[in-house]
Amino acid sequence: MQELPHLYRVGAASTPEGFVALSSPGLARLESASPAEFGGPGTQWSPETLLVAAIADCFVLTFKSVAKASKFDWRFVSCEVEGTLDRRDGRMQFVRYLVRATLEVPAGTDEKRAYRLLEKAEENCLITNSLNGEIELETEVRQV
Repeated sequence: MQELPHLYRVGAASTPEGFVALSSPGLARLESASPAEFGGPGTQWSPETLLVAAIADCFVLTFKSVAKASKFDWRFVSCEVEGTLDRRDGRMQFVRYLVRATLEVPAGTDEKRAYRLLEKAEENCLITNSLNGEIELETEVRQV
């Protein structure tokens, strides 16, 4: 890992009727628009879906790192996140994130350890650690 602080640069640009073009050095361009809930087309990534996706992505990447450091053998991990946007103290904000993680492990794996590593991934996810909303973690471990 590089020394902290890390700096991430992203640009956004649009015409009056077009999608928003998101760019970052060295990355493919991504288009976004308002979600259907805000009158948008509902066919593009939105700031809201990108935020919730960042949680799922960070959880999986953090789990991979935790598992590697722990020399833990696993087969597949998936994560689905539901973000709840509501009004709190007169401002719209995400108030809750439900993180559902499923882990497939080889038969005979210590399930207690598997669950602990999933919890450790959530505890160390820098995205959820940067947010104000409540984080709820639901986990499932399957032996395959």
